Amino acid sequence: MKLEQFYLQCLAQASYLIGDEETGVGIVVDPRRDVDVYIEAASRSGLRIEHVFLTHFHADFASGHLELRNRCDAEIHLGADAQPEYPFSPARDEDSWTFGNLRLTVRETPGHTPESVCILVHDRTKDSTTPHAILTGDTLFIGDVGRPDLMASVGHTQEDLAGLLYDSTREKILSLPDATLVYPGHGAGSMCGKNLSSETVSTIGQQRRFNYALQEMTRDAFIALVCAGQSTPPRYFGFDAAFNKREHPLLEDSLRAMLTRITPEEAMARATEGSTLIDIREPGSWSQGHLRGSLCVGLDGRYATWVGTVVAPDAPIILVAPSGYEEEAARRLGRIGFDHVQGYVSVEEDLFHDHPELSATHHRIDAEELAIRLASEDAPLLVDVRQPGEYADGHIEGAVSVPLVQLATDPNAAAGDRPVILQCQTGYRSVLAASLLRRAGRLNVMDLEGGFEAWSEGGRTVTTPDKSLP
Repeated sequence: MKLEQFYLQCLAQASYLIGDEETGVGIVVDPRRDVDVYIEAASRSGLRIEHVFLTHFHADFASGHLELRNRCDAEIHLGADAQPEYPFSPARDEDSWTFGNLRLTVRETPGHTPESVCILVHDRTKDSTTPHAILTGDTLFIGDVGRPDLMASVGHTQEDLAGLLYDSTREKILSLPDATLVYPGHGAGSMCGKNLSSETVSTIGQQRRFNYALQEMTRDAFIALVCAGQSTPPRYFGFDAAFNKREHPLLEDSLRAMLTRITPEEAMARATEGSTLIDIREPGSWSQGHLRGSLCVGLDGRYATWVGTVVAPDAPIILVAPSGYEEEAARRLGRIGFDHVQGYVSVEEDLFHDHPELSATHHRIDAEELAIRLASEDAPLLVDVRQPGEYADGHIEGAVSVPLVQLATDPNAAAGDRPVILQCQTGYRSVLAASLLRRAGRLNVMDLEGGFEAWSEGGRTVTTPDKSLP
């Protein structure tokens, strides 16, 4: 029996290849959209990918089930309550498949979504009755459970789904032996929960003991607990959940149309017509010179998630990328179903020097300069763009909380006559926020290089009482 985890750090997303080497049958669970990694791994193990399972309709990434169906002739399996556009095999509670020494059993676990399922994996060479592992999708994470609020826009209340989640975790998961391995769909950094661990595998026993949501409590207490404190989800989540239900183009077909090189002049002309310029370089390079109106979303961070947060799902995109990085940048957007990239501008050495009429710069300050500015009589407005929970845990005295998710749809949320200094945890999100404000015409904007970490490392004062924007 083979069970291999594929962890995609940039989306904090886990997928799985399961196989039986005796029969050669391979099964992929919750694949990402660029599926070569599974096909190559299966080939190395002598497996044929014949089945693909989705534990639910994912909201945070575009699944690769259609790619595996078309390339491997794999059968698609979904929870019985799923209603996609494409043919699928409904997986009902306690449905089971046996392939040689491997047996898979489905448990319906509604809560995160109505159609959510978990998959029990049995290694029959070791134990024919006790499961070796459970693949929990977004029902159970290491340290958390799936958030119940993402379906609120399509007729389900978070309280009703949280109640179903309580039943699913208690009846379908905690009934398993302590030694059962837990393989979740996400890890730390995902916005599908609020307390996810950086660990990517655990056991039922460890989760029974340490997971706050699995402690003994009433159903009503659980509902109140898991509904509280959830961050605002990126706006692409609803788009992706619907995308994964549809019969849509394959990633490789979309990529060919996305990788067209265009000139800076053409990019700027399209920007005036509504296209969004996404500069994938790191914040320091963008600050030294960039195309006016471009948004700085560095490829080294959670690039696709933040593009999906600040750009409308149907907005055309033009990439601004160093030569050789455009395909990776487009592929990562394809992983969240953003196939509407019109092309890319290649950042050559003299691009911004040769096009001063199209270019701009941005001023970043260090923690020492920020301290001086905050102490002056005409102090700037310091805006903390982190999530509310991060702000509550500790923030710079005088900073007001305006999360980046809010600024993406309302740049005037940091309005006022004073200069604005933006700050996040490390400087990645603050320069993105600065680029949003600059595109909206707010030019008296700076950001803190190194963010809250740089401020704290200098031994400067932080505070925890909450503040709201005046």
